[in-house]
Amino acid sequence: MSKLHYSRSQITIWSKLPWWLITLAGIGVIFCWQFFTNDTYQRILLMLSGGIWVTIYVTFLAFFIATLVGLFIALAGFSKHRPIREFARFYVEFLRGVPVLVLLFYIAFVGAPQLVEFYNFLLQKPIEWQWIETARTRDFSMTWRAIMALSVAYSAFIAEVFRAGIQSVDQGQIEAAKALGLKSWERFRLIILPQALRNIFPPLANDFISMVKDSALVSALGVQDITQLGKLHSASSFQFFETYNVVAFLYLSLTITLSLLVRFIEYSLNQNRRY
Repeated sequence: MSKLHYSRSQITIWSKLPWWLITLAGIGVIFCWQFFTNDTYQRILLMLSGGIWVTIYVTFLAFFIATLVGLFIALAGFSKHRPIREFARFYVEFLRGVPVLVLLFYIAFVGAPQLVEFYNFLLQKPIEWQWIETARTRDFSMTWRAIMALSVAYSAFIAEVFRAGIQSVDQGQIEAAKALGLKSWERFRLIILPQALRNIFPPLANDFISMVKDSALVSALGVQDITQLGKLHSASSFQFFETYNVVAFLYLSLTITLSLLVRFIEYSLNQNRRY
């Protein structure tokens, strides 16, 4: 009987073992061994290390802005006024249909100059603003143009995540909150949002990990992220194989670390839900 119990527990352990993680960890060990024993890999990794912080900075800031804008658009979709609802629907459908790279170029080379012109136009009107200097398009850094583009592109997807999460809350609880005399903002803050967050978190975290990978597109604007630095180094040294091995390893390290963190937070939320 004890042997049977032991074999069953063994089967359970083997079935729950994350083979994908073990495989990736093995690949990571091979890469780490290469980094410590190969001078070429060490030199490439040192050169690309500055791009890691640029990638993290662009991703976190763009995702934060996209989350705020997405929440605003999602709430606009539940407005009592039809023009506001139609605008929110148009915003989501239009931006989801445009590739991120196209939107990146459009905002960088069309939207940013127009924004600078509008800013300069405002300065010509109020007298008390004359002490502020007029802006030039070249003063608008490519990094911020890239952040704006990623924020706008992902805000449409995040708006849909928030919309689905809000709609997942049972209507009876909202009606009960109305019966208790809670105002709309109080209902959203105390009843809707805490419950919706449990359903929103997994797809929202998924979008964040996707943005880490899509942040490589900002290299098209010359932003010195991991991809851009790798592109410059491989073009000058012709070490394409080694360079893009390091680039892939760095992105994998970022995404896998974030994926494991998301799984841990999601597991904690599910545990709290049981109690």
